[in-house]
Amino acid sequence: MVREIARIEISPDDAAAFEAAAAQATPLFRRARGCSGMELLRSHEMPGRYWLMVEWRTVEDHQTFRSSLDFAAWRALVSRYFVTAPDVEHGIPFGVGF
Repeated sequence: MVREIARIEISPDDAAAFEAAAAQATPLFRRARGCSGMELLRSHEMPGRYWLMVEWRTVEDHQTFRSSLDFAAWRALVSRYFVTAPDVEHGIPFGVGF
Protein backbone atom coordinates (compact mmCIF):
# COMPACT_ATOMS: atom_id res chain seq x y z
CA MET A 1 0.00 0.00 0.00
CA VAL A 2 1.08 3.55 -0.78
CA ARG A 3 -0.46 6.70 0.60
CA GLU A 4 -0.64 9.79 -1.60
CA ILE A 5 -0.42 12.92 0.53
CA ALA A 6 -1.31 16.17 -1.22
CA ARG A 7 -1.16 19.51 0.56
CA ILE A 8 -3.71 21.84 -1.01
CA GLU A 9 -3.86 25.59 -0.36
CA ILE A 10 -7.01 27.54 -1.17
CA SER A 11 -8.40 30.92 -0.18
CA PRO A 12 -10.26 30.51 3.14
CA ASP A 13 -13.20 32.36 1.54
CA ASP A 14 -13.59 29.43 -0.89
CA ALA A 15 -13.69 26.70 1.77
CA ALA A 16 -17.37 25.77 1.46
CA ALA A 17 -17.30 25.70 -2.34
CA PHE A 18 -14.03 23.71 -2.40
CA GLU A 19 -15.36 21.16 0.08
CA ALA A 20 -18.58 20.74 -1.93
CA ALA A 21 -16.59 20.24 -5.15
CA ALA A 22 -14.30 17.71 -3.46
CA ALA A 23 -17.33 15.80 -2.17
CA GLN A 24 -18.65 15.56 -5.74
CA ALA A 25 -15.33 14.01 -6.77
CA THR A 26 -15.43 11.17 -4.24
CA PRO A 27 -16.91 8.66 -6.75
CA LEU A 28 -14.01 9.37 -9.13
CA PHE A 29 -11.56 8.04 -6.55
CA ARG A 30 -13.86 5.22 -5.43
CA ARG A 31 -13.86 3.69 -8.92
CA ALA A 32 -10.14 4.22 -9.65
CA ARG A 33 -8.16 1.01 -10.08
CA GLY A 34 -6.04 0.34 -7.01
CA CYS A 35 -7.65 3.02 -4.83
CA SER A 36 -8.80 1.67 -1.47
CA GLY A 37 -9.69 4.94 0.22
CA MET A 38 -9.50 8.72 0.20
CA GLU A 39 -9.98 11.39 2.81
CA LEU A 40 -9.78 15.18 2.77
CA LEU A 41 -8.56 16.80 5.98
CA ARG A 42 -8.91 20.50 6.82
CA SER A 43 -6.21 22.17 8.90
CA HIS A 44 -7.30 23.45 12.28
CA GLU A 45 -4.40 25.90 12.51
CA MET A 46 -4.16 27.18 8.93
CA PRO A 47 -7.43 28.29 7.29
CA GLY A 48 -7.40 27.33 3.64
CA ARG A 49 -4.98 24.39 4.05
CA TYR A 50 -6.14 20.85 3.28
CA TRP A 51 -4.51 17.45 2.95
CA LEU A 52 -5.85 14.93 0.48
CA MET A 53 -4.93 11.43 1.64
CA VAL A 54 -5.46 8.64 -0.90
CA GLU A 55 -4.56 5.00 -0.40
CA TRP A 56 -3.29 3.27 -3.53
CA ARG A 57 -2.21 -0.32 -4.02
CA THR A 58 0.88 0.95 -5.90
CA VAL A 59 2.40 4.23 -7.09
CA GLU A 60 1.69 2.97 -10.62
CA ASP A 61 -2.05 2.86 -9.83
CA HIS A 62 -1.84 6.53 -8.83
CA GLN A 63 0.05 7.35 -12.01
CA THR A 64 -2.61 5.56 -14.07
CA PHE A 65 -5.31 7.61 -12.33
CA ARG A 66 -3.40 10.84 -13.07
CA SER A 67 -3.59 10.11 -16.80
CA SER A 68 -7.31 9.25 -16.71
CA LEU A 69 -10.46 11.15 -17.58
CA ASP A 70 -11.52 10.81 -13.94
CA PHE A 71 -8.41 12.72 -12.83
CA ALA A 72 -9.23 15.43 -15.36
CA ALA A 73 -12.75 15.57 -13.91
CA TRP A 74 -11.33 15.85 -10.36
CA ARG A 75 -9.12 18.74 -11.42
CA ALA A 76 -11.99 20.44 -13.26
CA LEU A 77 -14.04 20.35 -10.06
CA VAL A 78 -11.41 21.61 -7.62
CA SER A 79 -8.47 23.30 -9.36
CA ARG A 80 -10.19 26.70 -9.65
CA TYR A 81 -9.81 26.98 -5.86
CA PHE A 82 -6.07 26.22 -5.70
CA VAL A 83 -3.89 29.16 -4.65
CA THR A 84 -0.83 27.17 -5.71
CA ALA A 85 -0.35 23.76 -7.28
CA PRO A 86 -0.77 20.98 -4.70
CA ASP A 87 2.39 19.56 -3.17
CA VAL A 88 2.13 15.77 -3.64
CA GLU A 89 4.24 13.00 -2.14
CA HIS A 90 3.87 9.25 -1.65
CA GLY A 91 4.31 7.66 1.76
CA ILE A 92 5.18 3.99 2.09
CA PRO A 93 4.36 2.28 5.42
CA PHE A 94 7.35 0.53 6.96
CA GLY A 95 5.94 -0.96 10.15
CA VAL A 96 6.20 1.80 12.77
CA GLY A 97 2.93 2.87 14.36
CA PHE A 98 -0.30 1.35 15.61
